[in-house]
Amino acid sequence: MLGSSLIQEAHGAECAVTAVKVPDYVLKYAPLVWTHSEDPYQPSDIATHVENTIPQIKYEPVQGVPSPLTLDNLDELNALGGTDIFLTSKEGIRALPPWLQGVRPNKNGKTEGAVSSAIIVTERGDGVVDTFYFYFNAYNEGNTVFGTQFGNHVGDWEHNMIRFENGQPQAIWYSQHASGHAFEWNAVDKRGNRPIVFSSNGSHAVYATGGDHDHTIPGVELPIGLLVDKCDEGFLWDPTLSTYIFKYDRTAKQFSTYDGHTPVNWLNFDGQWGDEQLPDDAEGQKTLFGQRKYSSGPNGPKFKELDRKNICPSKVGSCFIRKSLNLKEEEERELRRVRDESEAP
Repeated sequence: MLGSSLIQEAHGAECAVTAVKVPDYVLKYAPLVWTHSEDPYQPSDIATHVENTIPQIKYEPVQGVPSPLTLDNLDELNALGGTDIFLTSKEGIRALPPWLQGVRPNKNGKTEGAVSSAIIVTERGDGVVDTFYFYFNAYNEGNTVFGTQFGNHVGDWEHNMIRFENGQPQAIWYSQHASGHAFEWNAVDKRGNRPIVFSSNGSHAVYATGGDHDHTIPGVELPIGLLVDKCDEGFLWDPTLSTYIFKYDRTAKQFSTYDGHTPVNWLNFDGQWGDEQLPDDAEGQKTLFGQRKYSSGPNGPKFKELDRKNICPSKVGSCFIRKSLNLKEEEERELRRVRDESEAP
């Protein structure tokens, strides 16, 4: 019943926005996301995040900042420091103020009162369209190693990308920290037309299956590892019910809206969506194997390679598109392929 309700509501959202020419398949095949049952940091309102932060450079407030700072004028910070700017929580990262907790999806899968997602549609020509589904959380709670959390930071962007050909989905990318996994469309589980996504507890990396996922080595899941993401069927979230939708012109490198009034300037912001990494001698900061307990916030969607040749971003190297959810079997198949190619005359 819950899945049916979500699909019906998504169709309602589709009717509201396709009148302004959003391709119907963008919502028809949009992912459904399971957030973790014990995750204290649920999807968050993007505008609220900006309202609760102060732009800083090297831990000092930036002068001449627009007041109030909003999604409409966030890009004006580019002239005041650009990539050096960190949207720093007013209370400080160690305070963990309530606004970082976000909004738990309700019984219909909506983050009531919180626009916690952004959809970006990139046309590549010849009927190929890449659609990015971005998920925003105000806080990333890192994995625990030897009893201490590492990688905590304010601001968290993860995404799926679906590649369409002539309106039909072909493959899907799941972002996970510095890497991720790609699957053929038919390989992943779905509710109706919509692929299932699991957002991991605290870190919000997105996976195609529930359970534990090692990410000690980016893009490779080991049977046992130091860094493990945990996923379960906690709260079913339909991001399309509270989202902004945009077009991205990959030639002009410009964003635009479908409706003419959705705030768009924030997508051009060059800075970081959270606090700068605390100094090593700051109270509460800890280090282990070069990692910090409190690290810097990430940059935004514009830096996630919206114009990519393959379903995978270029930084992952070889783009291996899996045909099955059995990652071990697929990785062994890929190793055999690489070995055979290297041994070929």
